[in-house]
Amino acid sequence: LLARAQGAGRADALIVLEAQAPKALLRQDGSYLERRRNLVDTLRATAEVSQEPLRRWLEEQGIKYRSFWIVNMIQAELTPAQITALAGRAEVARLVDNSPSGLRLPPQPAAAAAPQAPEAIEWGVNKVRAPQVWALGVNGQGVTIAGQDTGIRWTHNALKSHYRGWNGSGIVDHNYNWHDAIHAANGSCPADSPQPCDDNGHGSHTVGTMVGDDGGSNQVGVAPGAQWIGCRNMNAGNGTPASYNECAQWLLAPTDLAGNNPDPARAPDIVNILE
Repeated sequence: LLARAQGAGRADALIVLEAQAPKALLRQDGSYLERRRNLVDTLRATAEVSQEPLRRWLEEQGIKYRSFWIVNMIQAELTPAQITALAGRAEVARLVDNSPSGLRLPPQPAAAAAPQAPEAIEWGVNKVRAPQVWALGVNGQGVTIAGQDTGIRWTHNALKSHYRGWNGSGIVDHNYNWHDAIHAANGSCPADSPQPCDDNGHGSHTVGTMVGDDGGSNQVGVAPGAQWIGCRNMNAGNGTPASYNECAQWLLAPTDLAGNNPDPARAPDIVNILE
């Protein structure tokens, strides 16, 4: 990290603090929601108290930063001198490189000689015997799933009706249902997109594998009765430890579009993560 900062003048870093949430304060009783809310409150309080001197130092240095609580850490662009200074602080456990890494997918098969018609129930859905489960009356109803990936094209006809932010009658509310952890614009998505956006296609694909159903003859998802929410953690296929953690933090306690009022009660039941 120091070498990279020396070469470029500064480097994007994660400052990880020593302080951890006290396990003795984590509830073992109560409902799952009560335990989750207690976990979020304890993590947030630990970060708030332990980061205060470090945040004050960063502000005095004129350094912009982003604070996290799911891991007790702060993201900032640092010069070599600032990295050296922070490495000597007692409350700092380590400094970690926040460089992006690219999306890695398996090799794609050669294109078919002729276009293939969609199957009524896609091969993979049949392979895991989802239709047999549907026949028992279980299709994901009452469950909220989430995708942490390249984003989601929420208006896709196989996904729109399953989006938790869509009421089916023309009203959409992205609060608590969508978060964008990418804070720079690209050719496909704006920075901090206020609505679900996919600049790669992979995230739409994975959410489709979970819930996709266009209401017609083509079933692509294994749980068409479930709802989905999502978070974009990659910028055109490139993600960082900070963007992955930002999405994970939001999924544990979703917020409104302004990033305020975290609510663990609106967290998903199941999360699919691409890193």
